[in-house]
Amino acid sequence: MKEQSFWQLLRDKHNDLTKSGRLVADYLVQHPEEAQYLSISSLAKACGVAEATIFRFCRSLGFDGYNEMKIALAQANAAVLPAAAGKPEPGSDTAALCAYAAAVSTEAITGTRDTLDPAAVDRAATLLQRARQVYCFGQGGSQVLANDIWARFATVTTKFHTAGDSHMQALTASLMGPEDVVLFVSYSGATRDMLETLRLAKSCGAHIILMTHYADAPGAALADVVLLCGAQESPLEGGSIAAKIAMLYVAEVLVLRFTMDNLELTTIAKQRTSKALAPKLL
Repeated sequence: MKEQSFWQLLRDKHNDLTKSGRLVADYLVQHPEEAQYLSISSLAKACGVAEATIFRFCRSLGFDGYNEMKIALAQANAAVLPAAAGKPEPGSDTAALCAYAAAVSTEAITGTRDTLDPAAVDRAATLLQRARQVYCFGQGGSQVLANDIWARFATVTTKFHTAGDSHMQALTASLMGPEDVVLFVSYSGATRDMLETLRLAKSCGAHIILMTHYADAPGAALADVVLLCGAQESPLEGGSIAAKIAMLYVAEVLVLRFTMDNLELTTIAKQRTSKALAPKLL
């Protein structure tokens, strides 16, 4: 099945699908490129069906789940859709690659700026101000971003922390209280380990800030505040630099808001931390 074209597979299985399953198939045929960027919730809404219908549709095609189906769809799109304007092709020189990377990065920031809700930033900053401790979490490449965010805040306050893997995050979450905050970074907002950690933190009364691309992600339902990243990431480009840039842009806005709301204290803190690092420079 994996060697078979996604579109051929869809044609072969079409008559075996339920009525609601055919609605999903028809939507994919009519919106192939757009669909590859949708969460399972967004696709269900676009098709007018339940999320369970999407899952059954994927299984009826022979896929283990939604993400596997999205990857196959993206591969099929890459094979038949024309290359986007300006996208580098084999043989492109380095100057063209530089221009493309700059355009993609700029688009990621601009899209995020237009998507990010200033009121949500204000609510998140208020939670950070009032928190006893703030834990910056993520998984995989998102954990690297969480560490960067922690390091950025560490120049102005000692109440930000992080934890290495999902096991340590679960342990930490289980010991949290109502005065603690989790700042979780997850582009998809839909990983099992993330949901486990957030549920543990929530059960202890902790507040949750989620940085994600999908407003309807499962993690968003557990969050007190959702900060949206506008960068589009294809299933074939997981961990893209552009998406990371967009997430860091959101983090920088949050740092600025936090700093401006505590200007006197953060100014003193920056002076002290800068002085502490000065002797380490050549």
